[in-house]
Amino acid sequence: MNQIELINVRKDYTTKTLGTVTAVNNFNLTIKKGECFSFLGPSGCGKTTTLRMLAGFEDLSEGEIRLEGKVVSNKAKNLYVPPEHRNLGMVFQAFAVWPHLNVFDNVAFPLQVQKRPKAEIEERVNLALKQTNLLDQAKVFPSDLSGGEQQRIALARSIVVNPGILLLDEPLSNLDPKLRESMRFEIKRLQKEYNFTIVFVTHDQSEALALSDRLLVMNKGEIIQIGTPQELYNKPVSLFVHNFLGESNFTKVEYRDGKVYADGDTTQPLPCDIKHMDKAVKLATRPSEIEINHESGIKTKITKRIILSEYTEYYVSLGTQELKIQAPHHQVLAVGDECYIRLVNPVYYDAEERNLTHAE
Repeated sequence: MNQIELINVRKDYTTKTLGTVTAVNNFNLTIKKGECFSFLGPSGCGKTTTLRMLAGFEDLSEGEIRLEGKVVSNKAKNLYVPPEHRNLGMVFQAFAVWPHLNVFDNVAFPLQVQKRPKAEIEERVNLALKQTNLLDQAKVFPSDLSGGEQQRIALARSIVVNPGILLLDEPLSNLDPKLRESMRFEIKRLQKEYNFTIVFVTHDQSEALALSDRLLVMNKGEIIQIGTPQELYNKPVSLFVHNFLGESNFTKVEYRDGKVYADGDTTQPLPCDIKHMDKAVKLATRPSEIEINHESGIKTKITKRIILSEYTEYYVSLGTQELKIQAPHHQVLAVGDECYIRLVNPVYYDAEERNLTHAE
């Protein structure tokens, strides 16, 4: 069952200096019930604007939005359902907790606005606090809590209303790396407990890949690609998506006598089995998908070595350019050593930055 549908949605803004600016353009998307779906893209690409239209904080310039089969926004029919009647929970980048209220009263606030019976409020708040590991801090004020605990208050307040859909707008960006990781697991656990649908907006690729059942990458108000994390990571449709999801090397290549070479080196052909190799202009390789050995492959030399906590980074020359390689610590090479490299999953792009390797 589709719980969220956006049909030909567009959002325009009028500015003094730029005139009319289209923030979201011809947006078509369906999200299934119980799905965790992420919007991923650079700052200013329209992610948060789309989320605000879903929530009812922004009206549409064109198109229609349906939640659980019910039309909640339709510009042509001048139909608009306010946020409080859309059965949504929201968690923002800023924790938005009230410092003058203790944890219990912060979480109870939306139920008090709905004028729920006191006994029901107490029962539902205590359950939400228990689910977010805050029950022992019910009488504590936010200023006495850590950032992660304050973010849990925001989560508890969003789930206490039993939402069908939970909207998350970069909720973890203000937390340190370890807290971000633990909160990701917390969000997924809560989703399983409450069976709500999650729409997660972020520019952090690791969050999107870790949390999502599906995700989209957008740029300049338009959807570039939709799919599972594996599909987008392994088969990006464009160089933009490839560059946005994970680290990559991008190498200029040239076509000669039926073979593809790195720019500046016509002595060693690169692995390439695409149908239209003559159209290839760039080779994309993941640093983690390049193997170093001493026997066979593309001959090269180590130009730089950086030892990091999880792996060693090597830089090798390839024609006029350099490749970054992420290798395990036990594989030790020194700057100046000759070696061979093997490209595990090379991807080629044409002049329009379209994927040639995985093109249908």
